[in-house]
Amino acid sequence: MGEKPLKILACGDVEGSINAVFNRVRTVQKKSGQFDLLLCVGNFFGSSPEAQAEWQEYKSGAKKAPIHTYILGAASQETTRFFPSADGCELADNITYLGRRGVFSGASGLQIAYVSGREGRQDPTPAHCFSPKDLSQLVEPLISNNQFRGVDILLTSQWPRGVWQYANSPEVNTKFCGTTSISHLAFKLKPRYHFAAVEGVHYERRPYRNHVVLQENTQHVSRFIALATVNNPEKRKYLYAFNIIPMKSMEASELVKQPQDVTENPYRKMVGENTLSDPTVQEPASQFFFDLGKKQRGGGRDRPKQPRRPPQPSGPCWFCLASPQVEKHLVISIGTHCYLALAKGSLTPRHVLVLPIGHYQSVVELSSEVVKELDRYKMAVRTFYKSKGQRCVLFERNYHSQHLQIQVVPVPEDKCTTEDIKEAFMLQAQEQNMELMEIPQHTDLKQIAPPGTPYFYVELDSGEKLFYRIQKNFPLQFGREVLASEAVLNIPERADWRECKQTPEEEESLSKQLRNDFQPYDFALED
Repeated sequence: MGEKPLKILACGDVEGSINAVFNRVRTVQKKSGQFDLLLCVGNFFGSSPEAQAEWQEYKSGAKKAPIHTYILGAASQETTRFFPSADGCELADNITYLGRRGVFSGASGLQIAYVSGREGRQDPTPAHCFSPKDLSQLVEPLISNNQFRGVDILLTSQWPRGVWQYANSPEVNTKFCGTTSISHLAFKLKPRYHFAAVEGVHYERRPYRNHVVLQENTQHVSRFIALATVNNPEKRKYLYAFNIIPMKSMEASELVKQPQDVTENPYRKMVGENTLSDPTVQEPASQFFFDLGKKQRGGGRDRPKQPRRPPQPSGPCWFCLASPQVEKHLVISIGTHCYLALAKGSLTPRHVLVLPIGHYQSVVELSSEVVKELDRYKMAVRTFYKSKGQRCVLFERNYHSQHLQIQVVPVPEDKCTTEDIKEAFMLQAQEQNMELMEIPQHTDLKQIAPPGTPYFYVELDSGEKLFYRIQKNFPLQFGREVLASEAVLNIPERADWRECKQTPEEEESLSKQLRNDFQPYDFALED
């Protein structure tokens, strides 16, 4: 196409309103002429019967998209069924799914990098999420080329965290918006245009520089644009039209022109100081949990200065308390070194996790002061369960896990005895050729599992301890499977946490109830 600009439309979450978006496109094209591409970010499909019926018309060929349409993959579990595989493919005439992640290069030389879904928070990564590996496999081949200057367009569903630095503020709660891994991605790929959605608002950031003034050669600027949901009642903008000449066809002097309203790069300082992978520098934990009650002394408020900072993750961590990835609504209590949270996809309504605030992988790596508070939480939860007529079973899996999680599960006393629970663990381990051994109650795990050793550990309400040094191929759901089995809780259908997912509203309600119930036993509330 030479110097002729491409005419492109970008759209926010369609959420099944396919007719509406294509009707709008027809109106725009009638007024402004034919566009080359429509790029859709966020959730394209909807889960309602009406949305499914609408899609069926396009899938069957009864209707056809009026423009070459490229969409990202599912950004929610409910819509994964519309995508036959993780690889890109044509879903209907003129409607193409780009794929999980990759680079789309048009005949014109236009380069579009894309990542589908949301940041994955567990291993293995669900179909509607991306993993750190997905991002590195996207970035590395591009930046390893010494001719790489950036991409023309970046498509993501989630926002980059901190994009509003040095610029106009978006109409979202910036404490909980965006993810740091997308910030890293945008910083490395230097897109001329970056589109995102899922927050339900329109936000057009002022353009930002990709170079350091007076220290680096002038580079092109980047523009971030978030788009609202199609047919939103507030009439927020969901369709964005622009012209672009592919970077490879442009004269360098034209490409690097700086607009008058250009700002500093919103990610550079954070990436440089490592605050994206170390969010505690930017926002102390107390800022994330401002609504947990004024008496709560956790998260850094009124906390004595610590002699040594706990280790920090090398990348995003979904359990470090100050991390933007933490699902704040699940938190029940915050102490000085540890916190308590409702387990995601919990086995029972009172299934909780005890976690360190700093980044530790296992119990054997904890300092004595963290161990002391961890034990206080264990004792408090035991007492709480006992008041409800429940036994307390704790287990830890130091294998394929990034951050220490002590799973604490209540078992009603009238369901089975402690001996029954112990026997269930021993028998299921035996069936899987694992030697689960009983260790003396006073044994310090550090004596039998030096840091770095993969292991599985159980603590029963009698104080008895079971230990297995993991060799290979350990079943990740083993602890849940035993407790969900007929011999213990008799809820085998809940053995896999992914089958027990709830909506954020249901989780919020459950957390609130648990927070209230646990309050009399919560030592962190004491002044």
